[in-house]
Amino acid sequence: MHKKFNIDFIGHRKIYFIISAVMVAVSILATFVLGADLDIQFKGGTIITYVYDGEIDGNAFAADAKEILGGTGVNYTTGVDFSTGKNNIQLSLISTDGLSSDKQFELTNSLSEKYAANNLELIESSDVSPSSGKEFFLKCIVAVILSSIVLILYIALRFRKIGGWLAGICAIIALLHDCTIVYGTFIVCGMSINANFMAVLLTILGYSINDTIVVYDRVRENTRLYGKSKNRNEIVNLSINQCLTRSLNTSITTVMAMLTVTIVSAVCGVTSIISFSLPVMIGMIAGTYSSVCFTTPLWAFFEDKKSGKQKGGKPVSNKA
Repeated sequence: MHKKFNIDFIGHRKIYFIISAVMVAVSILATFVLGADLDIQFKGGTIITYVYDGEIDGNAFAADAKEILGGTGVNYTTGVDFSTGKNNIQLSLISTDGLSSDKQFELTNSLSEKYAANNLELIESSDVSPSSGKEFFLKCIVAVILSSIVLILYIALRFRKIGGWLAGICAIIALLHDCTIVYGTFIVCGMSINANFMAVLLTILGYSINDTIVVYDRVRENTRLYGKSKNRNEIVNLSINQCLTRSLNTSITTVMAMLTVTIVSAVCGVTSIISFSLPVMIGMIAGTYSSVCFTTPLWAFFEDKKSGKQKGGKPVSNKA
C-alpha cells in the first residue's frame, strides 16, 4: 500500500516560497561572484583533439597547453575514440581569431615532447565561429518561448474549470524557477555554458511540467468530487498529498539513475557526460520540489487573492 501523507503544504507555503526565492537569488548572484564560463561555441576559437596511450591528468594537460599558448583560455573534455579504442582529450582554445597553424604546430610539438610516454597524436583540429553558437542559443530560446506559450494554452484549456490561465502562468513561473537553479548549478560547479546546458534545460522543462500536470489533474478531479464540501486550500493539500508518493518514487528512481551515470563518468574521467548528468540530477530535484511545494500552492495563493477581491476583500478561508 502507498503511504498516506497529510502535510499542510498550504499552511507552509510561505516557507516554500522563501526557499525558492533564496535558491533563485543564489543562482543569479553566483553569476556576479563567480562569473559565467561561456563555452567556445559562444566565444569562438579552436578545438583540437588528441588520442593517447595510458593515463593523462586532464587538468595538468590543459594547464600545460595554456602555458604554451601564453595564457589563452583552455577547457578540456576527455573520452574514448570509438574508431581506435584509444583515450582522447579535446582542448577548446578560446580565441576570437582562432589559432594559427604555427601556434597549433608549436602546441602539438611541445605537448608531444612533454607527454612522449603517452604517444600523443593529433587527430582533428577545427575553428569555431562564435556566430554559430549564438544562432544555436537564440533558436533554443525561441523554442523555449514557443513551448511556454503552448503550455499555457494547453493548461488553460484542459484545466479551465479551476482557473486554467492562472494555473498555466504559475506552471511557467515554476519552470523558470527550475531553469534558474539549473543555471546556478552550472555556475557554482564551474561548468561551461554550452550545448549541454541547453539540453539540460529542455530535459528539465519536460520533466517538471509533467509532474505539475499530474498535480493539477488531481486538483481538478478533487474539485469535481468534493464540490463545496471542501474549500480550495483543503483540496490543494489533499491533491498534493495524494500525488506525493508518485512524485517521490519517480524522482528518486530518475535521480538515482543520473547519480549512477555521474559516478561512473567521474570514475572514467568522462567530463562531457558529467556536465549533463549532474545538472539534470539537480534539475530533477528542483522540478519535483517546485511541482509539489511551489506551483500549486502559488496558484492557490493567487486564486485566494482573486477570490478575495471578487468577494469584497474577504479571502477564501483555509481550514487545512
